[in-house]
Amino acid sequence: MNSPLTAASASPERWSPRLWGTLLVLCAAMFLDALDVSMVGVALPSIGSELNLSTATLQWVVSGYILGYGGLLLLGGRAADLLGRRRVFLIALAVFALASLLGGFVDSGPLLIASRFIKGLSAAFTAPAGLSIITTTFAEGPVRNRALTIYTTCAATGFSMGLVLSGLLTEASWRLTMLLPAPIAVIALIAGLKLIPRSAREKNVGGYDVPGAVTGTAAMLLLVFTVVEAPEAGWASARTLLSFLATAVLLTVFVRIELRSASPLIRLGVLRSGPQLRAQIGAMTFFGGYVSFQFLATQYFQTLLGWSALETALAFLPAGALVALSSTKVGSVIDRFGTPRVIVAGFVLLVASYVLFLHVSLTPSYASMVLPSMILLGFACALVFPSLNIQATNGVDDDEQGMVSGLLNTSIQVGGAIFLAVVTAVITASSHGADASPQAVLDSYRPGLIVVTAIAVAGLLITLTGVRTRRAGPAGRAQKTVVVTKSAPQKVAEESVQKEAEKEAVAVID
Repeated sequence: MNSPLTAASASPERWSPRLWGTLLVLCAAMFLDALDVSMVGVALPSIGSELNLSTATLQWVVSGYILGYGGLLLLGGRAADLLGRRRVFLIALAVFALASLLGGFVDSGPLLIASRFIKGLSAAFTAPAGLSIITTTFAEGPVRNRALTIYTTCAATGFSMGLVLSGLLTEASWRLTMLLPAPIAVIALIAGLKLIPRSAREKNVGGYDVPGAVTGTAAMLLLVFTVVEAPEAGWASARTLLSFLATAVLLTVFVRIELRSASPLIRLGVLRSGPQLRAQIGAMTFFGGYVSFQFLATQYFQTLLGWSALETALAFLPAGALVALSSTKVGSVIDRFGTPRVIVAGFVLLVASYVLFLHVSLTPSYASMVLPSMILLGFACALVFPSLNIQATNGVDDDEQGMVSGLLNTSIQVGGAIFLAVVTAVITASSHGADASPQAVLDSYRPGLIVVTAIAVAGLLITLTGVRTRRAGPAGRAQKTVVVTKSAPQKVAEESVQKEAEKEAVAVID
């Protein structure tokens, strides 16, 4: 069932103030997720120094968030469908605000890690709920494309601003990086209570899929935990291998449950759609490669070149700025060329960006060696992220939008965790110890960069199949048009019903 705002949003020319307000609230939550992830990385040295945390413990300040986020996204997405998207979104946003306050005042490592896990958990509910509110509020087509472009732009902007803000705030206190999201979340929560439309719960006659929720969540938590711990424990260690085996068993049980459940946590049939499957794999490879590249580039800037945290953040800033500046144009590009072609174009730019960065040296010229790579990276992000969101949610029923949104965000987070762990392992295997020369350290980074480039190439090849499929299908599209062609009386009746619905929707908004 669509919200009252949906019919009113059918006109792409003018959006009501309430519609804009709803989108801004949802964008604020996504902005906070990205801001929080980027800010904590720069603050880690100061956190470790003040709280006397070891490197292994300090890692969990980041990994705790990833564990809660990646492990519970599937549950969060389906909960939005079953319990009401507005309710799930607002409750999770309130929890996010409280966890931010807790993280800013703790005085021990375990409490800080616990607050990060809770924030990741809450983001696992706000992200799919927010995306599904957009896809059920804005009509599929140019209107939704425009909304999703703005939405994903806010994520990129939050990440870029987080890098810069963390460098400034950490100079005063690392606690400010933890506290900053709290007031923003509170403002968004108050606005959301007034602006976000109420959504009907799904009529779940088959009951809640408790076994699927338990096994699916346990599998995702164990998978993320194993991947995060593998570089330290060893990929071939008994603990890592047994953890992967247990994950495989849980996933097998989960699939069997979902195939038999009357109301599954994930309807596996959705993955039979080629565009949907390509969107999920594209999200894994794109974000996994990007996170790994950012890790390598940060090490290169700070460890080898001796740049400060703020200088490193400013080096990445052109990419984020390009995403923000191009936000008003990308929607029309997607409308004209379609998501498959735009995604392919973005992956081509991404591969080119990584190939350029392979040639950096110990004495680089930022303008000629680094900046071109960042510009290409910015354009790639601007094209691919909104296109993936649009392709994953198009053609999906309203009562499954939360499920698909949770699945897409799971692909992003799991892809980031897995590929970053793989690239880290490659770098570690190529390193020459603590006494290695700067050139040797740089040489140890290159195999990691090659792996990152290979990940992007794999994503490009997979998404290219969508372009070939689209070109081969005009006859199928023509046939579909014939099938859905309606008689003149049917058209008149449907247009009359639609006009009445639009009048009622406008009345509700006003």
